[in-house]
Parts: sequence; C-alpha cells; structure tokens
Amino acid sequence: MITRTRFVLAVPDLARSVAYYCDVLGFDAQDMGDAGWCFLQRDECGIMMGHCPDALPPGEIGDHSYFAYWMVDDIDAYYAMLCTRSVDFIKAISSEPWGMREFGIRTIDGHRIMVGQPVEN
Repeated sequence: MITRTRFVLAVPDLARSVAYYCDVLGFDAQDMGDAGWCFLQRDECGIMMGHCPDALPPGEIGDHSYFAYWMVDDIDAYYAMLCTRSVDFIKAISSEPWGMREFGIRTIDGHRIMVGQPVEN
C-alpha cells in the first residue's frame, strides 16, 4: 500500500521557486537542514525541491514537464484563488467527459500541473 506521495523537483533558483509555491499556490515551506533543498507542504501534497541551476529547464522537455495531477475538494474555489494571482494557465477550468472538472497550470520553472475534482452527478 502506498500511504503518501512526495514529488521531487529540480529548480534553477530555489528561493524564487519556493516563493512562487508559497505565495501563489498556497504551500508552506519547511527547512530540510540543507541549503540546497526545501520541503513544501499543502494539505496532503508534499514537494521536495532541490536547487539545480545546471539542470535542463522543464520547459525544454515537452510533455515530460508534467509532474502531478492534484486532486482537490473544491476546484472552483482553488481556481478562483489562482485567478487572482500570477498563474500561467495552460488549460481553462472545464468539466470533461471522463468525469473530472479540471484545469492546468505551468509554474515559473516550466513544470506543468493538472488539478482536478470528480464531477458530481
């Protein structure tokens, strides 16, 4: 049984990326005891973010820049909150035939994230 997931992301500017995830996406940052890493948490979603200035930028790896599909319990409220912030939407919110209401974003580093909630019938 998998009991929890944490994503690991390489970012070119750790301070800039941490500020984006905290100020824009609503995460809290926790010191990991290593200046090159930061642990981010929002509800049950954890991200370990590492400073990797020489890594290939996510925007250059095409479809592989998707790293997560976050399931939320109030997608319209989260979407509305993000609309008031500097977010690059790659897919507007919509209800899909596969039973999900979802939208997509691209972070300041080029990572892509889908956010979804099952459609109530």
